[in-house]
Amino acid sequence: MGTKIKNIEKAEVFNMQDEVQYQDGQVVSKTLSQNQAVSLTLFAFEKGEEISTHKSGGDAMATVLEGTGKFTIDGKEYILNDGESIVMPAEIPHAVYGQERFKMLLTVIF
Repeated sequence: MGTKIKNIEKAEVFNMQDEVQYQDGQVVSKTLSQNQAVSLTLFAFEKGEEISTHKSGGDAMATVLEGTGKFTIDGKEYILNDGESIVMPAEIPHAVYGQERFKMLLTVIF
């Protein structure tokens, strides 16, 4: 069957936001799982960095772990802070912007 969750220690307590680090002028990602049913990825956005408007084949739930991010879904803007989540529906245009430096966990269900 292979590994279901990768790039992270198993059977150890950890802080999710510590698993991905900021880098100047970049959006950094760390894939934790990816298959035909689900994608689980950590992101660290520097202030002012973005993932431009695109569509996904699955519903994408973003949970902000640290900082403040701006999410644009079908033209409407949402500002999320630590602990807040939003679902970006499948096949609807969306974008993510570092309003401030922020980290998020993205779960996509296909």
